[in-house]
Amino acid sequence: MIDIRTFFRKNRRFVSGLGMVLAVLLIFWSVSSPAIVGVSASQRSLPVYSVERDDKTISLSFDAAWGNEDTQNLIDILSRYGVNATFFVVGDWAERYPDSVKALAEAGNEVMNHSSSHAHFSSLSTEQIVSDISACNEKVAALTGVSPSLFRCPYGEYDDHVIQAVESMGMTAVQWDVDSLDWKGISAAEISDRVLKNVRSGSIVLFHNAAIHTPEALPGIIEALQKEGYTIVPISQLLLQGDTYQDNAGRQWSR
Repeated sequence: MIDIRTFFRKNRRFVSGLGMVLAVLLIFWSVSSPAIVGVSASQRSLPVYSVERDDKTISLSFDAAWGNEDTQNLIDILSRYGVNATFFVVGDWAERYPDSVKALAEAGNEVMNHSSSHAHFSSLSTEQIVSDISACNEKVAALTGVSPSLFRCPYGEYDDHVIQAVESMGMTAVQWDVDSLDWKGISAAEISDRVLKNVRSGSIVLFHNAAIHTPEALPGIIEALQKEGYTIVPISQLLLQGDTYQDNAGRQWSR
């Protein structure tokens, strides 16, 4: 009969090596296991970046924080193609351009919340975040008759406490998975190329209402998307209903 203690003394290197291999395999399993990944992802508070859909449906979104030179032009372009988009407006912008806010809503576009003054939310307390978002909601509701249900963080900045504060208000935080980079002043051709190369079913595309070449790029983008079979809807219609979650890339799924 083999003496176990003698075996281990004579084969210490082998046993040690085997132990290391088993440890590595255990670590690999724990990192790769869907159950473990799901738990890890669920511990992070994430906005919705895109949506897992089995149809070719996407959303176009516009942030409105400063200028207003092209808002009516954008409304006209969207209307020409029978498309509605989601506009995330800053409360201060809504105060400066109330007629534009009303025009957006009257044309069937969603007017959603982009904060009251475009502050850095990660540096604010939960109470300050709720107060800021509420102030913008009140301004938009006074102009459109509808209180926003979606929120986009200023500068795209957030952390867990920001998203949790938004959700505590019964609102959904929304980012994007396709950035047109129109705010950089790139050409209409570059804007179009970025969008059309990166869009997929469930995408949320980011534009800005005051970017210089966006009105020039938008018609071609819409035409190309529609030709490829995409349906373009406001974000509230893109989001899934019922029990949902975001994976670790911020893509929304049904449970």
